[in-house]
Amino acid sequence: MNLKSTDHNFLGIPSEFSEFEKSEFVILPVPFEQTTTYQTGTKHGPRAIIDASHEVETFDEELKFETFKAGICTLNPVEISSAGAQVVLDRIYETTRELISQGKKPIMIGGEHTVSIGAVRAYKEKYPDLSVLQLDAHADLRDSYQENKFSHACVMRRIVELSHFVGVGIRNLSEEEFKFIRKNQTDIFWAQDIRNHDRSDGYEAGWKEEVIEKLKPDVYLTFDLDVLDPSIMPAVGTPEPGGLLWYETLDFLRELIDKKNVVGFDVVELCPIPGMVAPDFLAAKLLYKIIGYMARKKSVV
Repeated sequence: MNLKSTDHNFLGIPSEFSEFEKSEFVILPVPFEQTTTYQTGTKHGPRAIIDASHEVETFDEELKFETFKAGICTLNPVEISSAGAQVVLDRIYETTRELISQGKKPIMIGGEHTVSIGAVRAYKEKYPDLSVLQLDAHADLRDSYQENKFSHACVMRRIVELSHFVGVGIRNLSEEEFKFIRKNQTDIFWAQDIRNHDRSDGYEAGWKEEVIEKLKPDVYLTFDLDVLDPSIMPAVGTPEPGGLLWYETLDFLRELIDKKNVVGFDVVELCPIPGMVAPDFLAAKLLYKIIGYMARKKSVV
């Protein structure tokens, strides 16, 4: 297990704020990509986010402080094995469990969405009544895809075997997944109903509150970047029209963190586009925003 920090750290902050022992938050890059089915390149996502973070202003105009002073350590990437997803997921689980035991808040950056399974397994041990909040364009509830139960298209099916979850922003799924949702009365907040909240069959303007009410007190957030609209996040493996936008996403995340105990989170599925840095920067700033909301709640800065 490699818990060594790297010099090429998130935000490029000085060592006094990025040393492992002094850091509240720990970035865990996982450049795993094995089952992507359309555009490839998610294995380059963690590096692109860290590179772009060096251009993020460390003072947050909304929060009125410099979040990094809470301590943000960046670890060396998880070693990726050719032996398959299960080996990598075991490594993620073991590393996350060790970080949690040391009182850290692990933040995983992927890589394809499959990586979330290992982290959720570790958090479920620590928080038995855990809810997982999935922000995603896709249901990811297939039992198997292309004869692989650990496909990124199956990640939430594996997670529902571990923990309660709520899905938000979903706008693409198979008939198999639709039947699973209906049979199991799964809590899904469809993107179309969020957008058209004034429709009689949709949600009212308080959809954010409705989502939060469905969650248990302890929450793990898994943020697939394709939940965002392609107009602001085109750099994903399978972009879907009709996604969330920047400020409504931040409003929701701020309210979520204020009202629930968000114990950890991941940001996955960035598929960098050569020559286009805006999506990488968005992902880096999103990461910093979520850390900032968590830090503000604990008043650690």
